[in-house]
Amino acid sequence: MQNPRKEIVSQLHNFCALGDTARLNGLLSHSSSIINETAENGWNALMYGARNGHYDVVKILLEKGSNVALVNKSKQTALDIAKFWGHKHIVNLLANSKGGPKPHFFVNAAEEHENFFCGSFLDRKSYKRTDADWLKAKQTQHSTVYIIFSNLFPLVSLIGSKESSQDPEIKLCRLQYEDVKEYLSQPDKTVLVFLGVEKPSNTTYSAGISRVESDEKDPLVAWFAINADDISADTFKHKHEDCYFLQPPMPAFLQMTHKEAGVLAQARSVLAWHSRYKFCPTCGSGTVIEEEGYKRTCLKAGCPSLKGIHNTSYPRVDPVVIMLVIHPDGNQCLLGRQKRFPTRMFSCLAGFIETGETIEDAVRREVEEESGVKVGHVQYVSCQPWPMPSSLMIGCLAVAISTVIKVDKIEIEEARWFSREQVVDAVLKGNHESLFVPPRQAIAHQLIKHWIGMNSNL
Repeated sequence: MQNPRKEIVSQLHNFCALGDTARLNGLLSHSSSIINETAENGWNALMYGARNGHYDVVKILLEKGSNVALVNKSKQTALDIAKFWGHKHIVNLLANSKGGPKPHFFVNAAEEHENFFCGSFLDRKSYKRTDADWLKAKQTQHSTVYIIFSNLFPLVSLIGSKESSQDPEIKLCRLQYEDVKEYLSQPDKTVLVFLGVEKPSNTTYSAGISRVESDEKDPLVAWFAINADDISADTFKHKHEDCYFLQPPMPAFLQMTHKEAGVLAQARSVLAWHSRYKFCPTCGSGTVIEEEGYKRTCLKAGCPSLKGIHNTSYPRVDPVVIMLVIHPDGNQCLLGRQKRFPTRMFSCLAGFIETGETIEDAVRREVEEESGVKVGHVQYVSCQPWPMPSSLMIGCLAVAISTVIKVDKIEIEEARWFSREQVVDAVLKGNHESLFVPPRQAIAHQLIKHWIGMNSNL
């Protein structure tokens, strides 16, 4: 008499070999634990579906958790079997599945990108944040650079002529101790953050200041950021012509010089954290700023935040996944648009990573929630700090395992598959009649360019 469990497994394999999805779904609804069990030859349900080219069967098995890495007695996986029998649609589905091999149109290790807001000419010297004597001495040195914010808007000036045909660039106004000492004397109204020192290979950025002339004993040029409320730009115009406080932040911040964008991102994110976390998130008591702007300590004795290391005490970084979803054929990408976007503008999908979630899982969840498209393989490309107020945009490529779009109408109002030719026309040729994407300073733009540059001979 045959073992009842073996009989059920035999039925499962038979349904998969025949492509009988109705019976397959019915069987798995009651006996999902048998999905990876094998016959005497080592074949499982996924292998039988792959052998006979039953796309819907393979898709159901993958969604139910079938293990793509299992091998039969001939050391073949389901993917190997699909390749041998020439079922290309099954090959693509298995290759792009979660945990499956890397799709053939993905490059190997991605080169490191330096996106806008990334990189800095400053060495943060974090160990100096607790050296009170050194910091106090640095604050008054002639070579020290201060950048100032009013309500989180930085004091800047334009580079070049306003009549120039090129887009104007914006630079931070670099102030000295004499310019800001009145604000430093009001710690209850002013937040001060130590940003770091200029790297040795860097030229002196302080206009007209020779570090050798002014600071022979300690030539390191320190940078600090200050945020205070309602400072007037007119206060500084006698030394810095055409200076003003840059607002609103976006898209104006994208006109910053690339060299200074990283400094701006660091300064604004930390200052924004101070503006939002003036009280202890654990007990609600007042806090005091320590470590030259990189910690807030609760003033209430016995507060749990005073024991151990807590993320409530340090500037926060909010991880966000942003992903370009690629069609299984490799020649189309999925872009979406929000209601607030200008006409014809589409971008990559994005969303916050939730607690206890991996980058890959967040990509899959966000894409399916926003567009209805299911994603398999996920590959990291590069990341970008986004100081609005303190996000880290984690850029990925992701391969779809379904192609039907059903937008949520909450996060995005429309999503479409765009061909490589359409995207090339918009990004490289400047043809914006049907599509345009975010500017080059945004990681979405760089992800799209990265995909365009991948091997298109698929």
